[in-house]
Amino acid sequence: MYRYDDIDREMLADRAHEFRGQVGRRLSGEITEDQFKPLRLMNGLYLQLHAYMLRVSIPYGSLSPVQMRALADVSRKYDKGYGHFTTRTNIQFHWIKLGDTPDILDDLAKVGLHAIQTSGNCIRNITADPYGGATAEEADDPRVWSEILRQWSTFHPEFSFLPRKFKFAVTASAKDRTAAKVHDIGLAIRRNRDGELGFEVMVGGGMGRTPHIGATIREHLPTHHLLSYMEAILRVYNRHGRRDNMYKARIKILVAALGIDEFCRQVDEEWAKIDVKSIDLPDIELARIRAAFTPLKFETLPPRSDAYEAARESNPAFARFVRNNVRAHKQPGYAIVEISLKAPGATPGDANAEQMELIADLGERYSLGDIRVTHAQNLVLPHVKLDDLATVHAALATAGLATPNIDLVTDIIACPGLDYCALANARAISVATNIGERFADPDKAELVGELKIKISGCINACGHHHVGHIGILGVDKKGEEFYQLTLGGSGAEDASLGEMLGPALSYDRVAGAVETLVDTYLSVREGDERFLDTFRRVGVAPFKEAVYADPH
Repeated sequence: MYRYDDIDREMLADRAHEFRGQVGRRLSGEITEDQFKPLRLMNGLYLQLHAYMLRVSIPYGSLSPVQMRALADVSRKYDKGYGHFTTRTNIQFHWIKLGDTPDILDDLAKVGLHAIQTSGNCIRNITADPYGGATAEEADDPRVWSEILRQWSTFHPEFSFLPRKFKFAVTASAKDRTAAKVHDIGLAIRRNRDGELGFEVMVGGGMGRTPHIGATIREHLPTHHLLSYMEAILRVYNRHGRRDNMYKARIKILVAALGIDEFCRQVDEEWAKIDVKSIDLPDIELARIRAAFTPLKFETLPPRSDAYEAARESNPAFARFVRNNVRAHKQPGYAIVEISLKAPGATPGDANAEQMELIADLGERYSLGDIRVTHAQNLVLPHVKLDDLATVHAALATAGLATPNIDLVTDIIACPGLDYCALANARAISVATNIGERFADPDKAELVGELKIKISGCINACGHHHVGHIGILGVDKKGEEFYQLTLGGSGAEDASLGEMLGPALSYDRVAGAVETLVDTYLSVREGDERFLDTFRRVGVAPFKEAVYADPH
């Protein structure tokens, strides 16, 4: 992991102290809620349906065991004993008292955590491939570049009050696990024909009311020009972004209005004006940041583990877990373990204090002190020895954390929806659990194969429904919850927006409709096609006919 220095620690302590004063003035009545609102939002504090919600930043989804234990402690002392991991790899606490927030921020600052820039019209938490530094697929470790972006963007005086919130994603593998193409800026690290490292720069992606897939404006940006080129993009956006209409303020609207060629021209024109030497990172600073990531001490191990093979042969539950939740590691004798937070009946993305503490213990003992959060609301132990896999699986199973369903039909992304959020039109959590009940049989889930269901409780699309293989959007119809279904979306390297299935369905029809969609897919798929592949081959018609044939 990245090791924070004295500057980081002092900054976090000062910010927590500053917010303590702001909260004190609000509680005493010295400032009104309207005056306090921008201050609390800049510190990740929202007022939701039932209580305050605190959103804590987890930069590029990377946590140490000490930090995970601190999050467990916050959930136990100040919340209701659990936290909710989000699609930005943050964690949210939904039952916070205003008077407790200064103490929470103090506790977080002691372990290098904070809630800075998790809200507001600024550069939000940067997300990265949760397998970074562990997979052999990557061209470089995306966490290094995410940390560079974090340091550059935190409190950046020019970009602290943008027209609207701004989100980065960084990937370095051919398989995109970050949804880079639906971010304001997506960065894909590649090597060109000469073996030189650079970024494919994608701009203008996003979801919400007007979803867009990002367009590539630079095929190969040399890595040493990353910050100056990002500065040029942000300056063009800051200058021309719509501040008069929050619904048209995202960079995706500007890119669409100007056209990609004109937007690219303006960025290049702005870039030419920049003194790149004053902004771009010198090699010595890049080396410092790389070195600040704790060097991993992998053991020299054989690629085959007899203990692992024996456990897989003798324990069907472990074998299923390996098939679905374990991925190849770049280092012989190690594996990447993904921990599902989607157990049957559970709220997607939630983990209680005891589960977080167990994961902290496992990360410390078996994963070289490294834990990750994924944008699919799951967790990762990125460096587990094959010899230790069966032990890790057994420990996860005792805590309800061994659900073998990564990327399967029950691995559902869902926002908090109307159970918590003041912006939501409909519930999302119970829709996810209802669908999960239909596919509780793990054999059926494996038969279905890769199928990504994503649910949002409102058009803001925090559940990424636009890019779900099956997307579900909650809408309000005269005070009743209805749901629009879309098919064929993808947030991966083959990114696409879903196609509307038909008229919205009532709450009680959604789970059944999803089951019908899956049954239709199984009846028409060819070979081992994924749901997405089958949909792209046959189109929406057979799915629409099957769902709407039953008027009930």
